Amino acid sequence: MARLIPGGVNSPVRAFTAVGGKPFITTKAKGAYIYDIDGNRYVDYVMSWGPLLRGHTFPASIAAIRRAAGNGVSFGTAAEAEFELCALVKKRLAWIDMIRLVNSGTEACMTAIRLARGFTGRKIIVKFDGGYHGHSDSFLVRAGSGLATGGLPASAGVPAELSALTISLPFNDLEAVDRCFDRHGRKIAAVIVEPVAGNMGVVPPDDGFLELLRTKTAEHGALLVFDEVITGFRVAPGGAVELFGIVPDLACYGKILGGGLPIGAVAGKARIMKMLAPLGPVYQAGTLSGNPVSAACGAALLKSLNGRIYKQIENYAIELTKSLEAIAAERGIPLTVNRVAGLFTPYFSAEKVTDFETARRSNMKLYAALFRVMLNHGVFVPPSGYEAWFISDAHSRTHLNKTLRAFERFAVLYGK
Repeated sequence: MARLIPGGVNSPVRAFTAVGGKPFITTKAKGAYIYDIDGNRYVDYVMSWGPLLRGHTFPASIAAIRRAAGNGVSFGTAAEAEFELCALVKKRLAWIDMIRLVNSGTEACMTAIRLARGFTGRKIIVKFDGGYHGHSDSFLVRAGSGLATGGLPASAGVPAELSALTISLPFNDLEAVDRCFDRHGRKIAAVIVEPVAGNMGVVPPDDGFLELLRTKTAEHGALLVFDEVITGFRVAPGGAVELFGIVPDLACYGKILGGGLPIGAVAGKARIMKMLAPLGPVYQAGTLSGNPVSAACGAALLKSLNGRIYKQIENYAIELTKSLEAIAAERGIPLTVNRVAGLFTPYFSAEKVTDFETARRSNMKLYAALFRVMLNHGVFVPPSGYEAWFISDAHSRTHLNKTLRAFERFAVLYGK
């Protein structure tokens, strides 16, 4: 594989480098399980990094894919499935006026920032340390996810001149936000934020943090952009906007929106969205944008979601995380678990994790040991301590018990 593909993987976190493991090649997945080329079966808490809220090979999604593919996999024209998906999104996100479908979360965030710059006529973007908004040049400044996992401060190939237009602040630091706007307020095009950080591990917003971002952007004529690629349709039917009651100017979506197939979207108010071509001067295009198969798969998943499913997933997450904390405490292992709805991250730390710096102070060597023990006992967790664990409604009591047995084995090996 490494002779064909750089590092043998098409996305760096799949290399398992940070956890000292050997990457496996997946052959299939079903429900809560993923299977490798050697025939091993694992309870899966990666869930394709979030979109599989109903588990692998969800029957309605597979049926929708088959129907859509039977009519053609790509047209290069507007397709009926695009409009059906957008209508479903609008029904769940009553605050939005218009949607532009793209091909990935990275592309959605890139488009949102170009749109913000075009709308405001300004250049500076504000993000937060440990926040990951895809791999476009403007965002690779103190980013999370794979950059944090590899210990990289930025990326080669990003011009310093472009990086200078991005300001990165500590997440949850209200004073830093105040100072930034006092100094740069009239030059800031947008603030982009994961309303629940998911790429330094799961870090919820402190009280007043999102409210301050909304107030400051409005006061200074900047846009507030929510990156809901992870949280959208996962933490609540209306995503983080519903959960926290803070309405941004633009929001970026992906993952669940395509039900596991490639997709992304930018959504927001008409006065901003109408700046996009062909209505306005901000250009964005994509041959496969609004792909009919992806749109059909996403629509099938969204139609299937209801309050019972969200509650079931959250209850499972609560029970699992409390059990992990109890086992760790019994064995004298410092463990802090951050959870929002069905997302969570265990940090091997005695302090509360509220930002990128406190996340980085957690014991990542111990997390690497956890990954290896869990994998050896048939449980696949994220191969980085800077990622979220994802639960689906395909997970059951059987999977919970297997996970806790594996964690107990880890605690015996590494506890007191």
